Amino acid sequence: MALHRSLYKTPAQLRAMVAPGLATAASLAAARDAIRPGATTLELDTLARQTIEGLGGISNFMLVPGYRHTICASVNDDVVHGIPSDRPLEAGDIVSIDSGAEIDGWNGDSAFTMVVPDAARPELVAERERLSHVTEQSLWHGIARLARARHLNEVGEAVQDYIESQHNPSSPDGRYGILTDYIGHGIGRSMHEAPPVFNYRVRQKGPEVKPGLVVAIEPMVVLGSPDTFVRDDEWTVATEDGASAAHWEHSVAVHPGGIWVLTAPDGGASGLAPLGVTPVPVP
Repeated sequence: MALHRSLYKTPAQLRAMVAPGLATAASLAAARDAIRPGATTLELDTLARQTIEGLGGISNFMLVPGYRHTICASVNDDVVHGIPSDRPLEAGDIVSIDSGAEIDGWNGDSAFTMVVPDAARPELVAERERLSHVTEQSLWHGIARLARARHLNEVGEAVQDYIESQHNPSSPDGRYGILTDYIGHGIGRSMHEAPPVFNYRVRQKGPEVKPGLVVAIEPMVVLGSPDTFVRDDEWTVATEDGASAAHWEHSVAVHPGGIWVLTAPDGGASGLAPLGVTPVPVP
């Protein structure tokens, strides 16, 4: 993880992060619109790359040594870092797409999960859609806490509290699994910077939440055990028990007027409204 002298960006630097955030959001929207039975994640990868380049950016995923794609595409029991392939998506698949853009040396990073429609298996679809919903809502609860927090690690507490409040009918103990081996991060000149952003409670308070802090919050939740392994491709992280997984992520900026979700076209307004938070554009 890249370390920088200061965790906090200047007002001008925050403004520079708006464009890559929007380009990241646009690339994910292009991928989402193309997800259907028979589509391949390689096709989604091409659409995301074309979208980012059309907005004057480059894929920051392709800047990671050894990685050659614009997105990570994780399907079913793959949690994160899945490599796009020519395998056609099937009805009922749960698909997580992670993307990032760099413009003028500044970065965005975001992810979403969706379930490929399947009228023949409504119970499977409902189970996986609920998993995605719980994961997404835990992200919004974490972002909402960031708006009020004094210290960053309050975010992980909010994420875990929400997930633990939800019942998982697919698990004997009624709980969802929260990955602890993979966490969020700061973002700016590099896609991955300090500080770490936990998706669960930790003893340390973490850095102070104040203007200039920009973080990528990204809970990863599974239907079963949170134990994972890395596949033979040396990238893809999968659940050991084969259970389905979901991953949601947004890059969020703190500034003097409040918070702004850089990777949401509306700044996070729709996701935060039910939680009583109104995002304020970066001035």
